[in-house]
Amino acid sequence: MQNIKKLYYGAAYYDEYLPCDRLLDDMAMMKKAGMNLIRIAESTWSTWEPADGVFDFTHLHRMLRASADAGIDVIVGTPTYAIPSWLARKYPDILALTHHGQELYGHRQNMDLTHPGYLFHAERIIRRLLEEVQQYPHVIGFQIDNETKPYDTCCPRVQQMFAADLKKRYPDINAFNQQFGLDYWSNRIQDWADLPDVRGTINGSLGAEFKQFQRSLVTEFFRWQAGIIREYLRPEQFLTHNFDFSWRGVSFGYQPQVNQYDAAEHLDIAGADIYHPGEDDLTGAEIAFGGDLARSLKQGNYLVLETQAQGNHGWLAYPGQLRLQAFSHLAGGAVCVEYWHWHSIHNAIESYWKGVLSHNLKENATYRECMTIGADFARLSDDLAGLKKHNRIAMLMSNRSNTAFQYFPAGSISDQNTIVRWLYDAFYRMNLEMDLISDTTADSKLLAAYDLIILPSVYSITRQLAADLDAYVKNGGHLLASMRSAFADEHLKIYADDQPYGLTACFGMTYDQFTEPGRTSLSSQAVAFSKKPALSDWMELLITQDTQTEVIARYDHPYWKEYAAVTHHPYGEGSAAYIGCYFDAASLEEVLQMLMARFGMKMQAERFPVIRREGTGRDGRRIVYFFNYSNEPARYLVPFDGRELMEDAEVHAGDTCGLTPWRFHILRQNLL
Repeated sequence: MQNIKKLYYGAAYYDEYLPCDRLLDDMAMMKKAGMNLIRIAESTWSTWEPADGVFDFTHLHRMLRASADAGIDVIVGTPTYAIPSWLARKYPDILALTHHGQELYGHRQNMDLTHPGYLFHAERIIRRLLEEVQQYPHVIGFQIDNETKPYDTCCPRVQQMFAADLKKRYPDINAFNQQFGLDYWSNRIQDWADLPDVRGTINGSLGAEFKQFQRSLVTEFFRWQAGIIREYLRPEQFLTHNFDFSWRGVSFGYQPQVNQYDAAEHLDIAGADIYHPGEDDLTGAEIAFGGDLARSLKQGNYLVLETQAQGNHGWLAYPGQLRLQAFSHLAGGAVCVEYWHWHSIHNAIESYWKGVLSHNLKENATYRECMTIGADFARLSDDLAGLKKHNRIAMLMSNRSNTAFQYFPAGSISDQNTIVRWLYDAFYRMNLEMDLISDTTADSKLLAAYDLIILPSVYSITRQLAADLDAYVKNGGHLLASMRSAFADEHLKIYADDQPYGLTACFGMTYDQFTEPGRTSLSSQAVAFSKKPALSDWMELLITQDTQTEVIARYDHPYWKEYAAVTHHPYGEGSAAYIGCYFDAASLEEVLQMLMARFGMKMQAERFPVIRREGTGRDGRRIVYFFNYSNEPARYLVPFDGRELMEDAEVHAGDTCGLTPWRFHILRQNLL
């Protein structure tokens, strides 16, 4: 991984989009704001190549010369995510054929990543672009494409590639039919040429397998493009990508269309695009989740390549919030914060996604707050760059399980990210930090690095992973799973065994029935609920299997009251807890607080809206951030003797310090 030695602060910049020539003015304004980085070039293939084989890099060199003169470094993005119209005219089938039909030209990311014509022209523009920028020493890195996905390409060529991949992995076609359950509704095939158009399949296993294949196309695209770029890369330059997240009006959960862990293997440092609510809805949870995922992709520092300055309607930061947001990224391990974008655009679809500057392109309140952030980043770079995290909790991410929820919803929950964020946000509010690891790489060695592993409704689980989790708990680890975990294999074929598969002895319980909760609530002798828990969507009727299994909560219902809803079970040297239903967030926190005591894990004194995030600096000293995500004053307990860096004040262990609304402190421990 590239070792970034200082903090970077900046914005995406598009000289090509501006209504007038103000390049030198913009560079001067960025410099005044303390910005030391811009990202360029990734969105304008049609500018660099206005006609087939005709190249014009005027704007590119203008930006590179001006940024060099201003002392501003540059990340260059390859422009392959938005094809020019002449390319669509040359190859009409370059536009992806999807589950919904043929794409039309106009929006971005509408092409087939496997199309030979696309790959030929993409390689040509990449090489020409890299040749143009080689002479500039202030180009510090390159970004592959932009928020890459498979774009649901389903054309006959892709389906033939899929069939060939299946044939290679299943030389016995009868074994393939059996594994995927294709006898159902007469879907069995006896010849690979008979594999039907996957767009019509009613078989969740086959449909999920195709989605997995589509994800592999993205990984292959990264491998291919990284190979080209590395031919030109200088030793000091890095290769990155701006991964995005599932979208619910903001960055929400793990991206279901990409195996980001696999794709990140072809990068030097991971990047992320993190967008979040603003104003009264700002909690920092999306910043933390996105950062924890980006950091976990390569187990190290990461770049925030896009986040909001003003952004979407309703995101305008209150005074002080922009600064709070920038340092919230650093607290997760980011070494760069870049806004999308520098200036508000005057036409096209994103005209009202506002940049640092508004449409009049003058200094404004957002810009003036950027000036304080730039000065802070420069002053504190040596202390804060390269923060290392040492989390003892990990949550297991699973593309297969996310796909499973699309085919087999849990009531109205058709996205596993609902459960991911249900659990993640509760831990976040309790100030229990975590890594986000992949089920495809979670072997016994990785699991052993953590005190607690969380399965957020990990529906799909391999036999090996089930065995590894069982051994992990026996050897002293703690396991927490939510409903529908360990239900099916890697092909979404449901195990014909007691549920949860391979872990019934570990959890000390099983179940074989589930239902919609209706008016059911929870009762408990272990948890004093502050209000009556509200259940929805899904409940499993848990049956304890031995006397050591503690029933944390039962169902409050005239017919289901004999069944457990939440259990905890000592097992070997460790223990395992299972939450068999979905209920309100406040009650979940109360259950988790009790379970953390059962796991023997230390709780933090602070709770949301005070958020605590911690790591170690390059000199080995502890760095602790305290954020106040609220309109009200808040307080926190100082954990050690040290210095508060924002106000450059001495602090002492056991002191209580105050935070005004939307403010934060950064504590650095004294040298021991």
